[in-house]
Amino acid sequence: MSKNMTVSLRKNENIYDRNERSVKAVLLDLISLLKGFVLVANVFPVLTGFWLALYFTDASISQYWDVLLFTMIGSTFVIAGALALNNWYEVDLDREMERTKKRPTVTGGFSLNAVLTMGIVFTLVGFAFLFQTTSEVIIYAFIGWVTYVILYTMWSKRKYTLNTMIGAISGAVTPLIGWTAIAPGFHIVPITVALIVFIWQMPHTFSIAMRRYDDYKRARVAMLPVIYGFEVTKRQIVVYILCLLPLPFFLWSLGTVFIAIATLLNIGWIVIAIRGLFTKNDVKWANTIFIYSVNYLMILFVVMMIVT
Repeated sequence: MSKNMTVSLRKNENIYDRNERSVKAVLLDLISLLKGFVLVANVFPVLTGFWLALYFTDASISQYWDVLLFTMIGSTFVIAGALALNNWYEVDLDREMERTKKRPTVTGGFSLNAVLTMGIVFTLVGFAFLFQTTSEVIIYAFIGWVTYVILYTMWSKRKYTLNTMIGAISGAVTPLIGWTAIAPGFHIVPITVALIVFIWQMPHTFSIAMRRYDDYKRARVAMLPVIYGFEVTKRQIVVYILCLLPLPFFLWSLGTVFIAIATLLNIGWIVIAIRGLFTKNDVKWANTIFIYSVNYLMILFVVMMIVT
């Protein structure tokens, strides 16, 4: 092999390596932009709602496979669009917070115009898919999008501690989106599941705010621990977790196994929450609440699907 040919091959390899790294970087930036875990955590309840609707209407996936695709793809794009717009609008906050300083809107991985365009395009594509399902799906998806983008991100997050409750509405509609692709939403099961998701988000988000207290204080975000302190926040966490305790009993149609597992999960969480009222290491306790909350919801939804 000639020297010139060897040099040429090495140049091509270097170009390939650079391209490969750039593709990986773009993908990582995209995952960061769309808050990968948050996206999955919001899409999974849609699938759970759909699955439960199939069970309670005695239908099968083979009958509704096309509806399932439209619902899952559409909801994923709508949620992704909302998350992208959230990042676009909050770039000034993200610059102030340690955990968000590496987001592509801050590092320049994506330009703000590109993020804005992605947010709008993802949203429109998502609703285009959802328009192939039912009117109720579109209504719930619209409520979730407006609540998260307009009422939470652009209006309440910087001003009011109620921002957590407002933002929780967008998460609560996700199982309703899945359910109403098959059946009307006025049913005890999807309503109860939506309530569980809504209430669950309060202690989950409060624990994050406690863990990231310095970040939120520096960015002047009106989170409950920043405005009213840890003691008030810990009491609020206990109250909301207690509110979860009776909800599994409204899902009696899922059977005693589900009720037993859900109740044990609730009792375990209540015990941890009450211990927090007497702890001196608030951040360590908040980490425990956060980890428990993530596993709590995942286990609950998996059990719902298994028992049906």
